[in-house]
Amino acid sequence: MDANLVKIRHDRSKKDFPFLTLDEDEYVEFAFKRARICLMMIMLCVSLGLIVILLAFLAVLLGQEMLDEMGKNFLFIILAALLAAAGIVGLVALVIYRGNRLFVTNKHVIQMIMDSPVSTSINIIDLFSVEDASFRQDGIMQKLFHYGTLRLATVGDETTYTFKYSDISPADLKAVTELITKAKEPGRKDKEED
Repeated sequence: MDANLVKIRHDRSKKDFPFLTLDEDEYVEFAFKRARICLMMIMLCVSLGLIVILLAFLAVLLGQEMLDEMGKNFLFIILAALLAAAGIVGLVALVIYRGNRLFVTNKHVIQMIMDSPVSTSINIIDLFSVEDASFRQDGIMQKLFHYGTLRLATVGDETTYTFKYSDISPADLKAVTELITKAKEPGRKDKEED
């Protein structure tokens, strides 16, 4: 590939993904995130929680004749705390959702997994070391909402990296597989220099 084009793609990747550490001649080919259904489930759960809390507020307001002033204030404080907790849980879930990413560059696969706000792992896999890339969908929900598990197996130590709830399309998987195949071609650097 032309050196100027590589520099342009590298600069664009640095601008789009400033948190990634890329080599001078490295650029992002693909960027994957968790499936949108995960985000919709987070929003649905938080919305249901907020509705339940608001219904509880309404029940307290309608049944206020039975409570004295101190009892009403206590219930309002508890319900307000529950409302704040539901909002915080929703924000934390959103941060975790956004913290799970997979990047395929022309040299590496970079997997960022966030299990909680204080538990994050980053795996950087040399593209040449990836032996197999596969995508699996289990069940009707995964088929309907187009998500599944991406699996990358590496040569040597037989480590398998998985990216669950991925929104990778079959066309993207094919392109990633082709990129991995090109990385394994003998004499690849000689061909690029021509």
